[in-house]
Amino acid sequence: MQSSVTPGFQQPNQSQSFYKVLSARVNDYFKKNKVQKTGNWALYSKAILLWSLYAATYVHLIFFTPHVVFAILESVLLGVVTAAIGFNVMHDGGHGSFSNSKFWNNVAAYSVNLLGGSMLMWSNKHNVVHHTFTNITGVDDDINIQPLARMGETQKRYFFHRFQHIYIWFLYGLLLFSWVLYTDYIKYFTNKVGPVKLKKLSALNHFGFWTMKVVYVFLMVVLPIYMVGAIPWLVGFSIVLFVSGLILSVVFQLAHVVEHTNFPVATQPSNNIENEWAIHQLETTANFATKNKVISWFVGGLNFQVEHHLFPQISHVHYPEISKIIKSTCKEFNVRYNEYSRMTSALASHFRHLRKMGMAN
Repeated sequence: MQSSVTPGFQQPNQSQSFYKVLSARVNDYFKKNKVQKTGNWALYSKAILLWSLYAATYVHLIFFTPHVVFAILESVLLGVVTAAIGFNVMHDGGHGSFSNSKFWNNVAAYSVNLLGGSMLMWSNKHNVVHHTFTNITGVDDDINIQPLARMGETQKRYFFHRFQHIYIWFLYGLLLFSWVLYTDYIKYFTNKVGPVKLKKLSALNHFGFWTMKVVYVFLMVVLPIYMVGAIPWLVGFSIVLFVSGLILSVVFQLAHVVEHTNFPVATQPSNNIENEWAIHQLETTANFATKNKVISWFVGGLNFQVEHHLFPQISHVHYPEISKIIKSTCKEFNVRYNEYSRMTSALASHFRHLRKMGMAN
């Protein structure tokens, strides 16, 4: 997928390709252990639990009108569960790794439409662009918060970026507001994700996009206002979107925007990245808190972001095991494997990186 704006990657010598060796070893693990690469009942039961909790909390907020204190707490919970569904259900489904059934993968993936997003737009932004051109300025939409923030040295610096490590946390909370109310429509009407054009949308794509947007507006705006009133709805809706947006943003930024990740620039005039694609993924991605089972459970294994970027079609339930193979192969090929032992260490690194990017060069 290379155009005048999207760079290519170095083509490795196939007999010595890091990714060829790594893929063979990972595939061998699944064959020897007779394990499917997709999800299992640990994932399916989690999906049922999360969606049940979401539905129960939503119904209680809308139809049983809890006291204001409980309503606020339940709105926070709804925001947390929204993020958890995105991490665990939608994300695996969107990559085709939730199940070995195409039907259930689609059910899991398109569940994001009930949360306000568009799977159609997300799959282009995330699967196609972000997973191919990770941390490449001007292409990877995930690091484009310009001019509000400067994520890497390749982006333009403005004077107010010197404070970005302080105000960025509020901006992160606005992610879902932006996604649900603005960016999906920009992608739809421009037919692009950043500089990358979308594939031509079918009549069914158009119908599905608008139908689910109307359903979301009815469930999250019209019905709540009718049941509880405009002001309580506005407060609750804002809490849900801010909490979920903050969690989603932080988890994904810790995976790519920290001190030890790179923001590569293509060499010109060939417009090529100097590394093969797999090495590029390792240099632009980092893990965090991989020994923390609670964090791993909640974020759907996305703290194993290295494993996810190298093998996005393998379900996150397998990341702890294949991480051992990837680490040893990286050591053998002398390839850097970025990892922070604790989430607090990754947060501190993200903070320091943002502060550095905000300073004058």
